[in-house]
Amino acid sequence: MGIKVRPTNSSKRKTSKSSGSFMKSIRTFILKFFLFGIGLSVFFVVLFKFVPVHFTPLMVIRAFEHKKAGKEAVFSHDWEPLENISVNLQKAVIASEDGNFLNHNGFDFIALQKAYKNNSRGKNIKGGSTISQQTAKNVFLWQGRSYLRKGLEAYFTVLIELIWGKERIMEVYLNSIEMGDGVYGAQAAAEHWYRKGAANLTPLQAAGIAAILPNPRRFTATSSSSYINNRKTKIVRVMRTVGKINY
Repeated sequence: MGIKVRPTNSSKRKTSKSSGSFMKSIRTFILKFFLFGIGLSVFFVVLFKFVPVHFTPLMVIRAFEHKKAGKEAVFSHDWEPLENISVNLQKAVIASEDGNFLNHNGFDFIALQKAYKNNSRGKNIKGGSTISQQTAKNVFLWQGRSYLRKGLEAYFTVLIELIWGKERIMEVYLNSIEMGDGVYGAQAAAEHWYRKGAANLTPLQAAGIAAILPNPRRFTATSSSSYINNRKTKIVRVMRTVGKINY
């Protein structure tokens, strides 16, 4: 007859202690990883407050897309300080993308509510993202609609609002967003579409660039469709109501 050996209380305590130590190690690792992530994100936000942003995740993604499609990898981007970018373009993107940019703290909840209501009705409209949110996404994150990315977008939006301020957000936004196929930033866009510098854009030319931002690889700022021409006219009209920009 076999002899059954029951675990002693001491063995149970050792097993329990080992399991508890393992879970504690996991929690410690997660906490350290979380704190490291926060520290790293704050470091880069502070860094980009002073250093030009020459590359973004979207630029890298587009380069791979071009290569995969067998196209020539086109990349045009020149950083320009905000004082070298026409105030007309600053007004144009405010008029077309974020009318409350100078007044909100990174989120326009009224615009988000309108977007939600219209989307729930099945209407096709642009999202309620502000210029601050778009800048956070373009500089620090990938494209997509997952809850994780939206959560990180909100986190980085709060950071850049606190650390950069409106003037720097506008400067980075106008230097990093896609303004054509392989065209990034105001200077490259001004040269590509109008053969001039970003400082010399007229109100209508600025409106032309702003009008294509919902889909800059599909629309063109010159020789535009009737849809884009109507957008230009509307943007120019709204630009007159923006007034003097005080960051």
